[in-house]
Order: sequence, then structure tokens, then C-alpha cells
Amino acid sequence: MIFIGIGSNLTSKNYSSRLEACRSSVELLKRNMIKISIQSSWYETLPVPASTQSNFINGVISVKTKLNSSDLLNLLLEIERQMGRKRGLKNAARIIDLDLIAYNDEIIETEKLTLPHPRLPQRAFVIQPLAEIAPDWKHPVLGIHIDKLMSMVSDQEIRRLT
Repeated sequence: MIFIGIGSNLTSKNYSSRLEACRSSVELLKRNMIKISIQSSWYETLPVPASTQSNFINGVISVKTKLNSSDLLNLLLEIERQMGRKRGLKNAARIIDLDLIAYNDEIIETEKLTLPHPRLPQRAFVIQPLAEIAPDWKHPVLGIHIDKLMSMVSDQEIRRLT
């Protein structure tokens, strides 16, 4: 299964809410050779790492595509750019954040792409929505079931919105 994490903690002239930006990113993916298999609920979470930024809206989708993992990553970066994301400081506030979380059971570590996503085990805002849509998923590197990953981040606040 291919999973994409979606997040936003900024509004803009094009997106009046963080949720609207997240939903718009899903629509843009659909227009670009991506078939959405299943979509999680949307969640509100504190920024990770902790900061004074606004809370995030986060979700995860499972997709099907003929694109390979590298080409899919490039598409995600292009959609972020089209939506107005400006890359600068690491972990800065952003209109949209599209992360390739896992691509089937591929294990990749290059300068541009690491799969599964290297910080997945520390992020409830990815693990909770992922567990919702793939309750049997197991981390291909760690060999840890999604339930165990969830218990490892149980101290992080996460609130289901929809």
C-alpha cells in the first residue's frame, strides 16, 4: 500500500482554512494520475516538534498510482509548490505538507527519499490516521505493528475532527 500524509497549519489567500488546503491537495492528487483508495478522518494536532506555531490539520490517504516512488515524491513536491508552499526553515509553518509515508514495502534511503518516512514512528499525527485506514499495517523496517507504534506516541495530543 502507498500512503501519503497530508498536513497544513497556515491559511492563505487561496485557502481560507487549513482543512480547505488539505482537501484541495487531495483533489489535486486525483487530477494527477493518483487514485485515492481510502482516506482517513482529519485530525487536529499540536506542531511536532513543539513550537508556537498554529495547530495542524492532518490526515493520511492510501493511493494507487503507476508512478514509482521517486516520481510520486516529485509530484507531491510540485503540488506543494502549486499550492503556495515556500520551503525555508525546517519545520516552519506551511500551507500544505505532503509526505510520502510508505510505498508498498519499499525500503529506500537516498539523499532525496527515505522510505518508510524516517520520522513516522515519532508522529501520532501520522500514526493515528494511518491506523484508521490500515489497521493491520506493519512497519517494514522496524517490524512493528501499527498498534504498537500508536502506543509509543500516546503522550501526543490528537483530536479527530471529521
